[in-house]
Amino acid sequence: MKKSTQLSMTLSAVLFATGLSASQAMAQVTDNTLQAHQGVYVGGNYGYLKVDGEDDFDDDNDVWQGLIGYRFNRYIAVEGSYVDFGDYGSSMANADTDGYTAAIKGMLPVSENIALFVKGGQLWWESDYAVGEFGGSFDDESLFIGAGVNYAITRNLSINAEYTIYDTELDTDELSENFSDTDFETDLKQASLGIEYRF
Repeated sequence: MKKSTQLSMTLSAVLFATGLSASQAMAQVTDNTLQAHQGVYVGGNYGYLKVDGEDDFDDDNDVWQGLIGYRFNRYIAVEGSYVDFGDYGSSMANADTDGYTAAIKGMLPVSENIALFVKGGQLWWESDYAVGEFGGSFDDESLFIGAGVNYAITRNLSINAEYTIYDTELDTDELSENFSDTDFETDLKQASLGIEYRF
């Protein structure tokens, strides 16, 4: 009984010390001015786009993105952007897509300069496309999710790397009744590097 009580007290002491150390480490990270900034920020991303679609829509391309956001604190922000996915596809089926996004972004500072982030939201997009001899324009909205890492160089300037997946679906019902499957499921996968300036 005595050994059990002693063991319990020892475990409690170890857990308390571990919790205290973790709290102190987290305080050092979150109190750092490089990742504790709040307010408006602007930025841009450039990178690689992989299009996973139906048959001829499979392709890869460059992608660029301009963005603006607001950080409420070191943990959460809202962000909007314009994305140009460029031209992708083949001579048989191709599309030119761009759009606007709105997202909620969650951040976790893990060191003096580094923070991990995840974000998710809505993409409003428009495609000019051609399938065989038929062509047209289609607009829709889709969900997206992304994750990445941010490295603060100074209080105002940082760089980031991120990976984002946009779930889009191209509907060509309006083009022709001859298509047996007129819904082209397309995932737009973006891997990019970017820069961010905080005011």
